Amino acid sequence: MAVPMVSPTMNKMTGTRTERIETHERNPKWKLAPMRIEMSECINCDACLRHCPPQLGAIFNVGADVVIIPELCSGCDKCLPVCPVNCIYPFPDWEDSQVPAEWWEQPLSDNDPYD
Repeated sequence: MAVPMVSPTMNKMTGTRTERIETHERNPKWKLAPMRIEMSECINCDACLRHCPPQLGAIFNVGADVVIIPELCSGCDKCLPVCPVNCIYPFPDWEDSQVPAEWWEQPLSDNDPYD
């Protein structure tokens, strides 16, 4: 019996954090919506950032804001219970919004808290 071939593109999309950063693609196996931070409610305590699993590494400080890059967020919700002001929400329509280019400058930079 022949083993089915796996597309190299599919491998990249389901691979490591570094591969997701390189391709700007969310893992298609993740069925939960990514999270988003409502900045008008956020107090910039960084509790969410400290609780985001490093293999995902989706939360960053960008200027005065704390942001979640949807393509890196699995929707695991580890950030929700630690937020003291409950400003983190599911973001089911994330594909309709484009992440600002400056957000993508954070992963793998000197400012990357997960690296």
